[in-house]
Amino acid sequence: MDARVSTSTENWLRDRGEASLSDVHRSIPVRGNRSSWRRAAAFVGPGYLVAVGYMDPGNWATSLAGGSKFGYTLLVVALISNIMAIVLQSLCARLAIASGRDLAQACRDAFPRPVAYALWLLAEIAIIATDIAEVVGTAIGLNLIFGISLEIGVIITALDVFLVLYLQKLGFRWVEAFVIALLAVIATCFVAQIAMADPNWGEVIRGFAPTTEIVSNPEMLYLALGILGATVMPHNLYLHSGIVQTRDYGSTLPEKREALRFATIDSTVALMFALCVNASILILAAATFNVAGQTTVAELGDAHTLLAPMLGFAIAPVLFGIALLCCGINSTVTATLAGQIVMEGFLHIKLPAWLRRLITRGIAIVPAAVVTIWFGENGTAQLLILTQVVLSLQLSFAVFPLVMFTASKKKMGALVAPWWLVSIAVLIAVAIAVLNVKLLLDFVV
Repeated sequence: MDARVSTSTENWLRDRGEASLSDVHRSIPVRGNRSSWRRAAAFVGPGYLVAVGYMDPGNWATSLAGGSKFGYTLLVVALISNIMAIVLQSLCARLAIASGRDLAQACRDAFPRPVAYALWLLAEIAIIATDIAEVVGTAIGLNLIFGISLEIGVIITALDVFLVLYLQKLGFRWVEAFVIALLAVIATCFVAQIAMADPNWGEVIRGFAPTTEIVSNPEMLYLALGILGATVMPHNLYLHSGIVQTRDYGSTLPEKREALRFATIDSTVALMFALCVNASILILAAATFNVAGQTTVAELGDAHTLLAPMLGFAIAPVLFGIALLCCGINSTVTATLAGQIVMEGFLHIKLPAWLRRLITRGIAIVPAAVVTIWFGENGTAQLLILTQVVLSLQLSFAVFPLVMFTASKKKMGALVAPWWLVSIAVLIAVAIAVLNVKLLLDFVV
C-alpha cells in the first residue's frame, strides 16, 4: 500500500484491492488545471448523479400520495430529508477522498467476513427495491407517452446497461453530461407544470414548518418514511463514495482537502436542485389533487390522466410523462453503477467490466421485472411506496458504518470528520433508526 495512504488507513483489516470502478478510476484530470475555478468545475458531475436517486420514480409515488392526501404538510419531511442527505453525502465524499475506498470496500475491509456479507446482502436488497421503483416508473413513462405495455417497457429498461457501457466507453464525463441533460429536461417540465397549477404559496411556505402530527399519525408517518427512503437512499451512499474517485485529485493532504471542498460543494448544490424537484412533485399534487378533493391519487397513471382536466392544459400530462421517463432512465443508469460498486466492493470480484455490469444489473432487474409484471398496472403506487419504505428500513445499515468510519481518526487521518459534523451525523443516524422502529411497531402492534 502507498505510504501516503497508509497513515490514514492503518486500522483497516485488509488491503482495499482493486479501485472502485477501475476502468474510470482517476480518469478525469484535476491537477493539471492551474485555475481553482477549473479545478472546481472538474468536480461538477458526481453530485448530479447522486441527485438522480433523490428524484427517482419511487419518490414520485410517495410525493404524489403525500401531496394529494395531506396537502403541503409533508414538505417539511422533504426538506429535513434533503438536509440529512447533504450531510451524509458529504461524509461519503470524505470517506472516499481520505481513504481511497468506497463505502462497500470500507465495510469489507473493516468488518469480519460474516458481517460484511450480511451488509452486502442488505445493500443488494436496497438496490433491488430501488430498481423496482425505477423499472416501474420507466415502464409507466413509456406507457403514458408511447402506449407501450408495462411488460414490454420492463424489457426495454433492461437495455440501459448497454447505454452505460457505451457512455463509459466514451468517458465518464459523457455519463455525467447525459444525466445532467435529462435533469434539465425534468426541471423544465416541472417549472411549466407548477406555473399551470398556480399553488397557494403561503400554504407552501407553511408546509415547510414541522408538525407533531407527522409522528403521531401512523398513515402520515408511513408516507413520511416513504419520502425519507426515497430521498436518503442507501445505494446513493455507495454510489457517491465510488464515483468521486473518478477525479484525479492527487495524493497530498492539500490536494485532498481541496478535493473534499469541491466535492462537497458539488453534491450540496446538486441536492438543493433535487429538493426543488421533489418539492415540485408534492406541491403539484397538493395544488391540483388535494384542493379538488382527490385525496387518494398515488398511481402515476391516474395523476397523468387527471392533470389535463384539472389544470386545463392539454400539454400538462405530456410534460408529466416526459419528466417521469427522464427520471426513470436517469435512475436506472445510476443504479447500474451503484450495483457494480456494491458487488465489486463487498465481494472483491475480478471480472471484465462489461461482465460485472451485466451480472450486477441482472441481480437487480430480474426480481424487479418479475414483481412489476406480476402486479401489472394495478397497485403500482402501493408497490412504489413499499419499495421506498423498504429503502428507509435498510438505510441504517449503510449510515451507521459510514458515520463510524468517518469519525475514526485512525481510519481517516487528517481528514477525519470534525466533532460537530459527527454529532449531526449521529443524530441523523439515530433519528432514522428510531423512526423505523416506530414504523414497525405501528404495523405490528
